[in-house]
Amino acid sequence: MRVSVVLDCLDARGLVEFWCAALGYVHAASVPGFEVLEPAAGEPPGPVLILQQVTEPKAGKNRMHLDVHPPFGLGVPALVDRLESLGGRRVGEPVTDLLDDIGVWWQPMTDPEGHELDVVADPGHPAP
Repeated sequence: MRVSVVLDCLDARGLVEFWCAALGYVHAASVPGFEVLEPAAGEPPGPVLILQQVTEPKAGKNRMHLDVHPPFGLGVPALVDRLESLGGRRVGEPVTDLLDDIGVWWQPMTDPEGHELDVVADPGHPAP
């Protein structure tokens, strides 16, 4: 079984670099109205991300979002900085509600069009 995650966006081509950097994916294909991203060769398997061109802007809060877990060698601060350089935006301060209980914290962000994502520090990452 294959899973694809589809993200409706105003400028599908314009979000390719951001989401490739966020997920460690590669741009696999372009077809009219769609950009297809997939895990890079040698990376663990994961769902395909399809950026679907739509005409209406995002309205309201997403009911689903992606959690991105950077490897220890990269870390949350470096990935957040990289995503900001590509037009992403931090949303508030890091969330540390689960840091003491399970060692996890995250930085809420949006992509350049306002789609929500969290950059998640798994146990073992330094605290913010």
